[in-house]
Amino acid sequence: MGLKDRAPRWVKDVANVATRQYAAATSRWRPWPDFLLIGTKRGGTTSLFNYLLQHPGILGMFPQARGLKSPAYFFEHFARGESWYRSHFHTSAYRSTAARRLGYRPLSGESSPYYLYDPRIAARVANAMPSVKIIVLLRHPVKRAFSQYQDNVQNGLEPLSFEDALAAEPARVEGELERISADPFAYSFAHDFFSYRDRGVYLPQLERWYDALPESQLLVLPSEAFYADEQAVFDQTCSFLGLPPYALPRKERRNHVPAPKMNDATWAELCDFYAPHNEEVAKRLGPAFSWPT
Repeated sequence: MGLKDRAPRWVKDVANVATRQYAAATSRWRPWPDFLLIGTKRGGTTSLFNYLLQHPGILGMFPQARGLKSPAYFFEHFARGESWYRSHFHTSAYRSTAARRLGYRPLSGESSPYYLYDPRIAARVANAMPSVKIIVLLRHPVKRAFSQYQDNVQNGLEPLSFEDALAAEPARVEGELERISADPFAYSFAHDFFSYRDRGVYLPQLERWYDALPESQLLVLPSEAFYADEQAVFDQTCSFLGLPPYALPRKERRNHVPAPKMNDATWAELCDFYAPHNEEVAKRLGPAFSWPT
């Protein structure tokens, strides 16, 4: 265990505040991120982001030792302002030094699966960084919903059975979408964590991003392709970002939650529910998104 790991909690908190104050004070020299990995939740987002961090041309968030995936700026901390957000990325001088070592410009980015689902975020991102590149992983929506439920159970957030949680979803999220739409600084825990069914209706979420940014700046991939061949999807992502090829030294799936078998009747009901939505996604994106039911 290193000295940093042995430090008392209050020492770490003071260090975190001091680091963020320094970074915010120098934010004018900190460019916006080059890419965002925006979801879907339980679709391999964390794993792909951590694979990208293995590439020598990808910079972690500042300070890199914290291992931060996202500052959740565009939904939870939007009131903190752009300087606070940009404080999480390296300076132009640091990037220039890295570029001389690499022989090409390194990239920075962050990852949050809620960015795809929150209806306010596409417009916010496009307004702040119109040239940013967006990466999306979409998973079979029935499996995605069940995986989100299992993750919530594992983290002590969900006391209900999956069937009861699906039944409770409308009441749990009632009025939340309207509330966050009316308040630019509001965040809804229920909308984020208990929208099991609705979060798998992908096309409206995607269309917000297609409306906000040129399609050439979006890369949408099926999670199943990533699970089947992580290196191939990693290579495709690097090509999209303009990075040279790189063989992954480590392949470790993050946040994997082994799930028990779903109730057959629940599986059938959800497949029926998603069938027309999946058909629309396949029409928009191609047959790779024709999930078997």
